[in-house]
Amino acid sequence: MNKTLYWEDVEVGVELPVLEKVATTQMLVKWAGASGDFNPLHFESDFAESQGVGIPIVHGQLKRAWLMQLVTDWIGIEGTVKKFSCQFRAMDYPVKMKTMVDPIESLPTHFCKGKLTAKFEENEIAFAEAEIWVENAKGEISTPGKALVILPKRM
Repeated sequence: MNKTLYWEDVEVGVELPVLEKVATTQMLVKWAGASGDFNPLHFESDFAESQGVGIPIVHGQLKRAWLMQLVTDWIGIEGTVKKFSCQFRAMDYPVKMKTMVDPIESLPTHFCKGKLTAKFEENEIAFAEAEIWVENAKGEISTPGKALVILPKRM
């Protein structure tokens, strides 16, 4: 984003803008290629079934990347991520594609959300801390996390 988020403009309790994602089986194959994570749990239905997870599951590191995008989109071009963490607590599943344009037409399958939990200054540096998470369309949180960011102050 081409905006600047200033420390003075955020308040504890404010929600981060929601980042919607559509996880498709095609996206998982693309992520496998980009990340080098070719575990068949993420793209091979028979293997996923034999391992007891039913169908292929969304890569944990893909959900981590979604959360990082949530944070970096929120803090804008002048913000800095100081600390970032997340935990993979539950499996998430992609939708099967019916057409080549399906990702564009599909409803979001996952929502990356967050809430500002603290803001403080230390050694003249302005910090903001947020709880972040990925939830599925049922509202179940699978990937909770935290982010500590540095925001610019108005002069």
